[in-house]
Amino acid sequence: MPELDPSTQSLRQYPAFLRFWCARLASSFGFQMLSVAVGWQVYAITGRAFDLGLIGLAQFIPSVLLALPAGHVADQFQRRRIVVVCQFFEWLAILALAAGTVMHVLDETAILALIFFIGVFKAFESPALQSMVPGLVPEAVLPRALAMNSSAGQIAMIAGPAVGGFLYVAGPGVVYGASAALYLGAVLLMAWLRYDHTPPRREPATLKTVFAGVSFIRARPVILGVISLDLFAVLLGGATALLPIFARDILHTGPWGLGLLRAAPAVGALLMSLWLARHTMERRVGMIMFASVAGFGVATLVFALSTVLWLSLLALFALGAFDMVSMVIRGALVQLETPDAMRGRVNAVNSIFINTSNQLGEFESGLLAAWVGAVGTAVIGGLGTLVVVGLWMAMFPVLLRRQKLAGEPEQAEATEGASATL
Repeated sequence: MPELDPSTQSLRQYPAFLRFWCARLASSFGFQMLSVAVGWQVYAITGRAFDLGLIGLAQFIPSVLLALPAGHVADQFQRRRIVVVCQFFEWLAILALAAGTVMHVLDETAILALIFFIGVFKAFESPALQSMVPGLVPEAVLPRALAMNSSAGQIAMIAGPAVGGFLYVAGPGVVYGASAALYLGAVLLMAWLRYDHTPPRREPATLKTVFAGVSFIRARPVILGVISLDLFAVLLGGATALLPIFARDILHTGPWGLGLLRAAPAVGALLMSLWLARHTMERRVGMIMFASVAGFGVATLVFALSTVLWLSLLALFALGAFDMVSMVIRGALVQLETPDAMRGRVNAVNSIFINTSNQLGEFESGLLAAWVGAVGTAVIGGLGTLVVVGLWMAMFPVLLRRQKLAGEPEQAEATEGASATL
């Protein structure tokens, strides 16, 4: 009887991945609800918009400063246990938020301290969590598994804030309680997950081992190309940070319109991730990736020049869908081109690029909008994205010629040659 091609099999045939997906959905949903409650509660306590920025800062600082040490830990210890321990302590912090709210003993400083505490453990959780997916499914199924994994985050982004806002009517303590229940479910699912990962012989944490991910990426044109493409494309194409301006001053709509504009990219990304979870990309993946990033730039331009709500929503929907295609290809290439012993450190570097590009992209958009206006900023961002695509196609021809996600013979030889220079 001939063997079944794994690439044609349903993801339902991999129960460990399904359990992982459910855990990811539960924790992501809980975190989105938590974010809504924290923002409302802090603003209700202080009435200062500046303090809302401090919430983001309390999460951003540990995510960047601890990323490289967290990557080293993910490669030296059992990843499932790292995730379980980190999520357990995050759950304890959420319980503290719930208890402190019910007892009316929380002030702004205590809330920010607990958010910072959660950010520390999320920094260690992230590279370990990202590195687990390749160990849950065969290599041929990995791109579809990554797409399905992304759908959990998109579902949480769409529904989590809405549910959190609805529950907040009963008080922030109720939201924290629901978030804690979801986190507890994620911890239990992850604790019972069967995941075979034997860490290599432990190395001391030196500058060389901690920065090994940076050296590895620099020696691999494919990985360097996809990670840097993501950095500059997101940095330039951050028009979504200006949505309140577009909603009020250009599209002349109210808060309901702003809500639709914010949801449109996530809906496009979610539907595309569900499609990619059922279909395998088998040819010309490099060209598809560049075309999707270019599509992201074109969609940004259409949004920038639109003066009607329906066209703006359509452009943002397309923007989210194109971004999901490129994100799945980039994620699969990074995971497949990286040996398991290095995945934690490489994913840590990748997370620094992603977090930095998102934060700096919003700052860049706001700063540029003060000079040339929101429309001019979005137009520059869309054109800049197209320029980056053209430059990267010329600078990384091996990425442009890439046919399949799995390693190709010529790429394998290049990788061996690069590893000899480390």
